[in-house]
Amino acid sequence: MRVETQPSPKNPSYFLISVSTRDNLELCIKYALAGFPSGESGAWTFCEIQQGDFVSFLYGARAHNLYKVAKHEAIRHADRFPPWKLLTFKESGRTYSFPFRLFLEPIRIFTEPIVRAEFFYVAENLLLRGGYRRTHFQADQTTLQSVSEMGMRADSAAEVLPIPPYSTFALRFTKNREHLRIPETFRFQETILQSAIRRLLMSEANLHKLLSQLSLAGIPARALEILGEKALTQGHIDLLLKQRVPLGSSLKIPIEVKTGRAEPQDLAQLQGYMEELPGECPAGVLLAKDFGKQVLNDAATYGIRLVRYALSVDLTKTVTFEEIHQGLTLEVLTQ
Repeated sequence: MRVETQPSPKNPSYFLISVSTRDNLELCIKYALAGFPSGESGAWTFCEIQQGDFVSFLYGARAHNLYKVAKHEAIRHADRFPPWKLLTFKESGRTYSFPFRLFLEPIRIFTEPIVRAEFFYVAENLLLRGGYRRTHFQADQTTLQSVSEMGMRADSAAEVLPIPPYSTFALRFTKNREHLRIPETFRFQETILQSAIRRLLMSEANLHKLLSQLSLAGIPARALEILGEKALTQGHIDLLLKQRVPLGSSLKIPIEVKTGRAEPQDLAQLQGYMEELPGECPAGVLLAKDFGKQVLNDAATYGIRLVRYALSVDLTKTVTFEEIHQGLTLEVLTQ
C-alpha cells in the first residue's frame, strides 16, 4: 500500500490534556502553553498532538477553554526554565520536568463539567480507566463541534512567558538500549507505532486505499475518523475507526496493534472488543509485524482482517517520529 506522507489538514483532531495541579492549570491558561512530562507518556503525547489540532485542559472533572496548536517544541534542560515546577510522583519517587511544549492560540473561553452529554466520549474513557492516569484523551469530531459553540470567543492573546534563551531538540526513538538518552531519545514502543498509524490513516487517500483492500470499499473514507485508545470494560482498543457524524447508523471498526508477532490470544481479545462495541461493527483489524500460523488460519472465522506493517527506518539507530511515520507502509493480507 503506497501512502501519502501528510495527513489531511481538513479534519484536525481534538484532545483534552490532563493537568496535574490547580497551579499548573493557571500557568497553562495564563500563557496559553501546554507542557508534558519528561517520561514516555509525555513523549507519546508530544507525537500525538500536531500543529493545527485543537485542545482543551482537563482538571477537576472540568474542561477548560479551547485552543488551536500553533507550534510545538522540545526544549533542552527544561528543569531550568519556567513556568512549571518539577513534578514528583509519590508512587515511584521519580521527578519530571516539562520539556515537551505546545504553544497555543486561544479560541474559546469556558469551564464546563465533563458530565455534560457533549463530553460523553471522553467521560466514558475516564470512567472506564478509573480516573485520569494519563496525559491526554482524544475526543471525536462531534465533541469538537460541540465545544466550538461553548462559552465565548477569546478576544485577546495570552500573556507572553518571560523565558531566557533556550535550545531545542528533535525527539527520537530507538530499539537499542545503548542509544537511550531520556528525555531526548526513548525506546520505540507500541504507543508510538499506534500514533504513526493513526496519522497515516488521517489522510483520506490512505484510508480509502486501506478500506478498498479490506473489501470495505462501500464505506466512504471521508465519512470516517480515526481515534486513539478507546476504553471498554474488558480493556482498550488501540485505534478506532468510526463515523465522523453518525446518521441513522453507528459504524465502528476496532484496530488492534502489535509491534511484533500476533498470536491467537490477540484474535480472541479483538473479537471481545468487537462484541462489546455498540452499533455496527462489520470487521476488526489486527495489525502487526508478523502473524503466527494459527492466526493466519483462524482470523477469517473471527471476522478479523489482517494487516502487516513495515518500517523502512533502522530502529537500531535513532529516528524521529516523522521518519517513522514517513517510513511506514501497510499490507493487507489475503485470507
